[in-house]
Amino acid sequence: MSAAALITGQPGPAQRRAMAKAITLLESTRLDHREQADALLTELLPHAGRSLRLGISGVPGVGKSTFIEALGLFLIARGHRVAVLAVDPSSSVSGGSILGDKTRMERLSMDERAYIRPSPSSGTLGGVAEKTREALLVCEAAGYDIVIIETVGVGQSEIAVAGMTDMYCLLQLPNAGDDLQAIKKGVMELADLVLINKADLDRAAATRAQAQIASSLRLYGLHGHPEHAHHDKSIWHPQVMPLSALKADGIEAFWGQVERFREIQQANGRFAAKRQQQAQAWMWERIHAGLREQFSQAPAVRAILAETTAQVLRGTLAASTAARLLLHKFSGDEHHA
Repeated sequence: MSAAALITGQPGPAQRRAMAKAITLLESTRLDHREQADALLTELLPHAGRSLRLGISGVPGVGKSTFIEALGLFLIARGHRVAVLAVDPSSSVSGGSILGDKTRMERLSMDERAYIRPSPSSGTLGGVAEKTREALLVCEAAGYDIVIIETVGVGQSEIAVAGMTDMYCLLQLPNAGDDLQAIKKGVMELADLVLINKADLDRAAATRAQAQIASSLRLYGLHGHPEHAHHDKSIWHPQVMPLSALKADGIEAFWGQVERFREIQQANGRFAAKRQQQAQAWMWERIHAGLREQFSQAPAVRAILAETTAQVLRGTLAASTAARLLLHKFSGDEHHA
């Protein structure tokens, strides 16, 4: 039986093994593996796309893994199958990563209706693993109807995860303070739902944080579109809600908001439109990555790269001139080079 048939077949140990092997294949940088991976993705694509894709991010220590485990157990009890793609930070020195989510989500990882795949970010911008989108398709093809992507929660990871999910949820702590934990406008504009976790530790602080963030969301407008009236029921307006993941308090209310979000977005056509935009953006992202790799490996470029770089560093060659020179070498346009 083929790998695609095993993945799209009956749930069980054979399917899980096939999924793990497929994702490992997708993460490989070998050319022959890439060709096999592309063929596999083409086979799986008709079976993918039916899940709800949730992005979960937040500062370190906010309780992302605790929240995801509580949510996963809640969803499994309601008959869902849940996949978690947890992206761990890779060391910039050794290349190693923590990969500790199976330890942090011990109860969830033991349930056969859940699939947890920790994946090193490998230095990818935003901390989101380069192959996370492809792993997401594998999980969908295997019949997991809820796919959760947990990000590192540093740098540009919020932008990256918002670009591959249907709904982006940002976790914050109750003691946000006046600076709202240095929340940037760009991050707040991405959030569809902001969760004040560990609200049970300080109810008053959680209430203050909720009011502050809700006020900020209203000022920013709906994802950068203040022309949309806040009372327009046909459009989703970002919400703020408190919860306690450790006590599983507020999980049901959170899921109610998620279902309401999906209903509104599907009704106004934005759900499907966002998926199409993400697929197109993904294509161009891979094109750009492929061109960068080809450029750096081209013999004509490598022959002059060191000296050209040295000239830029010495200040004897403008950076823009150097870039054009290298690009002409890459394209084989010797007349301009």
